[in-house]
Amino acid sequence: MSDRFDVVIAGAGPAGAQCARDLAQRGYDVVLLETEPEDEFPRQSNKSTAGTFPSMMSAFGVPDDVVMNYTDDVVLESPNRHYVQNQPGAVLEFAEFKQWMVADAREKGAEVWFDARVSRPITEDGTPVGVRYNGDEEVYADIVVDATGPAAPLAKDLGVSDLKRGKQAIGVEYELEGVEIDHPDYADLTDSMMLRLDHDLAPGGYSWIFHTGGDEAKVGICYIQNESHQRHGKEGMGIDDYLQYWLDTDPRFEDAERIEGKVHRGSAHIQTPGELSTDSFMAIGDTVPSIDPLWGEGIHKGMQSGRAAATTADRCLTPEEPDTSASAMAVYNKLWHSEVAPRARERLLMTELLYLAPNSRYDTLMADLNDTEEETLAKVNAGDVGAMRKLLHLSDVPLLAKFARERFSE
Repeated sequence: MSDRFDVVIAGAGPAGAQCARDLAQRGYDVVLLETEPEDEFPRQSNKSTAGTFPSMMSAFGVPDDVVMNYTDDVVLESPNRHYVQNQPGAVLEFAEFKQWMVADAREKGAEVWFDARVSRPITEDGTPVGVRYNGDEEVYADIVVDATGPAAPLAKDLGVSDLKRGKQAIGVEYELEGVEIDHPDYADLTDSMMLRLDHDLAPGGYSWIFHTGGDEAKVGICYIQNESHQRHGKEGMGIDDYLQYWLDTDPRFEDAERIEGKVHRGSAHIQTPGELSTDSFMAIGDTVPSIDPLWGEGIHKGMQSGRAAATTADRCLTPEEPDTSASAMAVYNKLWHSEVAPRARERLLMTELLYLAPNSRYDTLMADLNDTEEETLAKVNAGDVGAMRKLLHLSDVPLLAKFARERFSE
């Protein structure tokens, strides 16, 4: 077993596995280190709602057999209204998707070491030259990539990670059977992914129902424990209590039952990143973080960041004149901001305004979306400020002022 590679990647999630796939396909010696044992992977890391879109499936060659259900629409709900937009999507079986990613990386030539918990980087004169794992085990590489998610042991040690505790979102999801997907009092959710904005259910966040076929669905909630959560939250209730409250009060779940063993928990940071790279090092996926701030979709963004890192490594490791200095690795920063998360600040602004808005404003938003052009939501999702203005009202001025005060005080 070699202890020297071109690239070592810590973390076999979508970002890390995609980076390994791309680099191995280009002929590089790459090793992917994963904390979990192979016969349990992914157990603790099976944390995603796994809703994604055809653009990701085609761009990364994802096979149909890891898809639980293809969807036709995205549905937005508020406490009393809803909006439906035709937007094809796919709900993945996340564990099978991750297993396929790792198997494909291996098939392309990457080494995958399971049961390998990365603890810290190995440095020489401040530059990372490898990683330590499982205590005193070592592996060396020209480039080190941290794809471990919010834990970020390598990025934190190297001063790259800037994850803020106050920006951490937590989520829980159950897979249910017996869900009344087409309840007469709500929008028909057959072959749909639904997101609900309702502080009564998810104070300072959102909840969702993703149809996975038949009478089954993924159902969950997510929120940041921010000022909005504190204002709207119910005393003594944790995230599991809120999800159970929704299951107890929504008639769509009257006959629903949890599928044994299908409980998923996760966390991600909803913020713009600080540093992304340094000498011989890049941070990808939720280590950055790369999650879509508006809709919480992380798979596509993570894989895009993995691909951007592979492109950067390919450029920096040219045989004629290899250069892994911080300035050379900064190509990754440019790719991240242009390809992975363009207009990230504008989209984050829209996200945080949504967290601050009251329930009544969510009802108005649904009415506005139903009255405007169909492409408005897509433009807002892309960070189009002009489209955002179409959805603002004069009554939003105090909300905008409150947001500005909070930003200024940080």
